[in-house]
Amino acid sequence: MLTHRTTYRVIYGDTDRMGIAYHANYLRWFEIGRTELFRTWGLPYREIEARGIMLPVSEVHCKYIIPAKYDDLLIIEASFDTASRAALKIDYRILSENEKLIHATGYSRHACVDGNGKVVRPPDFIKDLIRQGKTGPN
Repeated sequence: MLTHRTTYRVIYGDTDRMGIAYHANYLRWFEIGRTELFRTWGLPYREIEARGIMLPVSEVHCKYIIPAKYDDLLIIEASFDTASRAALKIDYRILSENEKLIHATGYSRHACVDGNGKVVRPPDFIKDLIRQGKTGPN
């Protein structure tokens, strides 16, 4: 499976006066997970864009379960959904450092857009990346 984990410590600027992580930050954390997932698999966003493809978010969902708090060390888990064909779908889990708590789950869908702003099917270099999930990263 194409899954990557990265860690992130909740900083003071991520929280409200009660020390609870602001809800919109979970979407930033999803983006961190997604970016590192692509990078780990040898395809950083910069390269995707250099090949003329943009990946705008077309849909995002986040289910908040247990609030993250200031100074928590989080595990951001991002996984390609290999069943999605027309667009890219990435699933996320935000876990506590000891993996005993799930703070949030969610997903994002991404259209593939060419340099002219036209929606296109995922190009072969992205489909190949997803297909190789059974063999591991480059």
